[in-house]
Amino acid sequence: MSTVADVIVVGGGVSGLTTALLLAERGLRVRVWSRDPAAATTSAVAGALWWPYRIEPEALVGDWSLETLRVYEELAAAPAETGVRMVAGVHGGERLAALGPWARALEGASEVAEGLRVTLPLIDMPAHLRWLEGRLSAAGGVVERRTVRGFAEAAAEARVVVNCTGLGARELVPDAGVRPVRGQLVVVENPGIEEWFTEADPASRATTYLFPQPGGLVLGGTAETDDARTAPDSRTAAEIVARCARIRPEIAGARVIGHRVGLRPARDAGVRIEAEELPGGGLLVHNYGHGGAGVTVARGCARTAAQLVC
Repeated sequence: MSTVADVIVVGGGVSGLTTALLLAERGLRVRVWSRDPAAATTSAVAGALWWPYRIEPEALVGDWSLETLRVYEELAAAPAETGVRMVAGVHGGERLAALGPWARALEGASEVAEGLRVTLPLIDMPAHLRWLEGRLSAAGGVVERRTVRGFAEAAAEARVVVNCTGLGARELVPDAGVRPVRGQLVVVENPGIEEWFTEADPASRATTYLFPQPGGLVLGGTAETDDARTAPDSRTAAEIVARCARIRPEIAGARVIGHRVGLRPARDAGVRIEAEELPGGGLLVHNYGHGGAGVTVARGCARTAAQLVC
């Protein structure tokens, strides 16, 4: 028999789990419906360095990002449990003056010859997603494996439905402005690199970054709009390794231990967080379209969405 719920959150990635957790901590009975286990979502593939990358609207993203940053800074006190660590690194070619007002809140950021040096949260996403699920369970929430073909299914079992379906919103809403942005990564044995590095040109489909994670050194990457391929491309993988090896030559000899592909859920009009009435009097709250920064804005967007619920 189904568990009684005040809210059903559709989508079990970082946005869905974070929103569900906030609602459960406010005393609501929450169920999460997710087609895939958290470890198989796009969120699990993410690098995942805190940084507002490929996300709009600019006027709102800064506050969402900073709110999430403060939460990650607290969670970094228990990295083995939460998956969050504070790690130093360099954003190649970046300058504070070129960033939004939110950048003034970055403590200890300094401009160096290579770019902007700063210590930021680096999140081991499989560990963080497990932590979110554990916290949600402790707060009384339930995660269920279920493929949703329409929000009416959820509205039949709860007064409020929260849409955190990412790319799935293209068909479910439907919203033709939701588009995949393909990201491919390579994981290699870490040859001793302790700091992260990124260099991204918004106009290019290729990016360069390296993130030291517990399971290996994550190398990236790509930003291929409207490319929905989920299988790794061997030529792309070789190009990623070569670009990263130009930054850190020791990477050239590192053994490859895995490949990852994720489809970032971009939206032409930017993040959508708003409520609408459903037939029959229910409430549908949208929280999707986070592009390449779902992890970066997770808490800020979850709070904004939660305010529309209660």
